[in-house]
Amino acid sequence: MTGRKAVDVVTAAFLVIGDEILSGRTKDKNIGFVARYLTSLGIDLKEVRVVQDERAEIADAVNALRVRYDYVFTSGGIGPTHDDITAESVAEAFGVPLLLDPRAIAVMETHYAPGQLTPARQRMARIPEGADLIENRVSKAPGFRIGNVHVMAGIPAIMQAMMDAIAPTLKTGRKMLSETVDADMPESRIAERLSAIQDAYPETLIGSYPKASDGKFTTQIVIRSRDEAILKAATGDVAKAVAELTG
Repeated sequence: MTGRKAVDVVTAAFLVIGDEILSGRTKDKNIGFVARYLTSLGIDLKEVRVVQDERAEIADAVNALRVRYDYVFTSGGIGPTHDDITAESVAEAFGVPLLLDPRAIAVMETHYAPGQLTPARQRMARIPEGADLIENRVSKAPGFRIGNVHVMAGIPAIMQAMMDAIAPTLKTGRKMLSETVDADMPESRIAERLSAIQDAYPETLIGSYPKASDGKFTTQIVIRSRDEAILKAATGDVAKAVAELTG
């Protein structure tokens, strides 16, 4: 965006993995969380993809996203069943072997009773060579980080715990600030003025969100910028436009 310094912006993509999401059997609860979480850290979520449980599709998506963004976060497909193929797919994307990791085994042995770390559960200890582990405070089976790719569980509580574990390791940009102006009018009535204000403040993002209640249309206008002074000025111009059009 015009006016931003490159160091101000850290970008990310989120890759959701699983046939159950695409079929509708499971409703994704992670995208909204990740978007809010990264925004609060000062990281811009630029893209979200959902892919099926196919090794080539996952590997291709990982490779496409990791060269385009500062960070890639994935959810899903690192469980104990035969169709949990994310770890091997990511290993393929990086061209490294997938190994039974003694660090992961040691962590999981603290969680399971003797003899209960079955071969199926040991699948969750397979980690691409050279990867770091991501702590899982909920059920111990770790995620992992390789390069700029962070591989996490699909279960929301576990994924959120993993995000908390990796947050201190992430570089962040200047946080995006926001202000809201409510307009007692339809979006179409103020659209031209908002476009002009957006052009006048290229360092901002101005979004308008129409609402309808009992046949009456109103608009919520959200102004975002990383610069507090610019945000204040643009918000003032939006409020002025709303007041003038309201009459």
